[in-house]
Amino acid sequence: MASFPKRTRTCGELRAQDIGTTVTLNGWVDTRRDLGGVIFIDLRDRYGITQIVFNPQRGSDAHAAAKELRSEFVLSVTGTVERRPEGTAHPGLETGEIDVMVSALMILNRAETPPFPMDESAETAEDLRLKYRYLDLRRPSLQRTLMFRHRMYQITHRYFDSRGFIEIETPVLMKSTPEGARDYLVPSRVHRGRFYALPQSPQTYKQILMVSGFDKYVQIVKCFRDEDLRADRQPEFTQIDIEMSFVDEIDIQNLAEGLIATFFKELKGIDIPLPLPRFTYREAMETYGSDKPDTRFGLKFCDITDLVGRSGFKVFADNVQRGGVVAGFVVPGGASLTRNQMDTIVDFTKGLGAGGLVYFKWTEQGLETAVEKFLGKDIVAAIAAHMGAAKGDLILLVSDVWLKAYTILGSLRLEMARRLNLIDETRNDLLWVTEFPMFEYSEEEKRFVAMHHMFTAPHPDDIELLTTDPGKARARAYDIVLNGNEIGGGSIRIHDRELQSKVFGLLGMGPEEAEKKFGFLLGAFRYGAPPHGGIALGFDRIVMLMTGMKSIRDVMAFPKTASAMSLMDEAPSEVEDKQLRELHIRVV
Repeated sequence: MASFPKRTRTCGELRAQDIGTTVTLNGWVDTRRDLGGVIFIDLRDRYGITQIVFNPQRGSDAHAAAKELRSEFVLSVTGTVERRPEGTAHPGLETGEIDVMVSALMILNRAETPPFPMDESAETAEDLRLKYRYLDLRRPSLQRTLMFRHRMYQITHRYFDSRGFIEIETPVLMKSTPEGARDYLVPSRVHRGRFYALPQSPQTYKQILMVSGFDKYVQIVKCFRDEDLRADRQPEFTQIDIEMSFVDEIDIQNLAEGLIATFFKELKGIDIPLPLPRFTYREAMETYGSDKPDTRFGLKFCDITDLVGRSGFKVFADNVQRGGVVAGFVVPGGASLTRNQMDTIVDFTKGLGAGGLVYFKWTEQGLETAVEKFLGKDIVAAIAAHMGAAKGDLILLVSDVWLKAYTILGSLRLEMARRLNLIDETRNDLLWVTEFPMFEYSEEEKRFVAMHHMFTAPHPDDIELLTTDPGKARARAYDIVLNGNEIGGGSIRIHDRELQSKVFGLLGMGPEEAEKKFGFLLGAFRYGAPPHGGIALGFDRIVMLMTGMKSIRDVMAFPKTASAMSLMDEAPSEVEDKQLRELHIRVV
């Protein structure tokens, strides 16, 4: 039996219709005010806040005990629900019409003065918040976010269950396989000198489940990657992992976008029009300069290569002769930017690796540009007409090889949108990017690397290119993007043993190495692997974007810092020599 009066209601549910009832509340002291002998306390739990009142005329013992109450004391109080006096209602508080007049108080636990205020408006350094995460998690904003996350879990389970999917757990201790990032390794005590790896993803396991006949698999799964961190990355993260047999790209995309639309409808009351827009990788790069384009604003690109390829401006003409491109975009109203502002933009563009930035201003005096003497008035006018510029606009142009030119323009486009406040934060723009290149060439390693991963199938029309020109082969890969952020990626997988071995070879992995690392998967393919594909959706990132948080750390209960440290419990930590000896490890 409880040794204290257990709550009959929470701190967030009392309303005017409860006036006159006797209730017991349990919670934490949020704020305390002593107004001429009457003590007001805001009592807080994860459901909300209720103002409780200690009046010496209504309960002298409780009032006397309340004098020692301070922030974060844990209380049990019993009292009567009353209407607040005329003019004192709090319209911004769900319980703002009522008070609880306390007749009995029990202090369940006293608290030291917290290292920072629980007040949402208080500015507190993130390291301090993470060190005392158990206090930080008492903040209503974080509790709301974790409740949002909880609801997203439940929607996910229901969505896939109603569509015939099976939730299957895959191992956390697995074989180390090359998947792009460093593995977290776990030494084996029983098998000396051998290591497990924590999964970067369940990729090989879910493909094997397809071979095993489980045609619809889903899992909300923890993944681990030992990589450099940033605001939207953590060493351990959660993804919604999906794999299906006998499907094509559209089947998987329709399923995934339906889930995202359900999140928006059920969690925010927003209808997302389906199907989502689709861009090929090339279209996305040549229109927005990004494989995760933000389409909440314009500033689309225009290619002027043909107009300037034979011009007198050698910077443009020589680049075009080498196979490069000249492209740019129009900034409406941008002609009003000052010389100093333009110098800053030029410096920003050079900082991205550009040789320079060419710009035209269409002022009252006409088109003005420092390169008119090289291009000539006719070509300058032709460029402005081709790009759809008008009086008052600014034209920005970059000249370089295809990928570099469009990547620089993509970063410049985002920078101009931020500077000019062009991003409509009320919009939720979702889209697909498809037909990524199969491979990227690594100058550092002098070989091809997989743009997505090594199990991604090539586009059917490009299989011959794997032999003749692998760099031009397209993959059956696709990413889903929300407001310029990739929130998921997937592909149709290779299900043919010979094709998989060929791709391994193109990635520099010979037959012996492939057998050593992936023999279990190649072996499974011998026994009738169905066509299959899937996608992984970044659970943490979706929560972050839908709740408006700036860091992925604010949507996890116990995140790590940017250096992968847990400040609260000081992980990673040193261990005893005895433990190391048992694992046959010596720290050098």
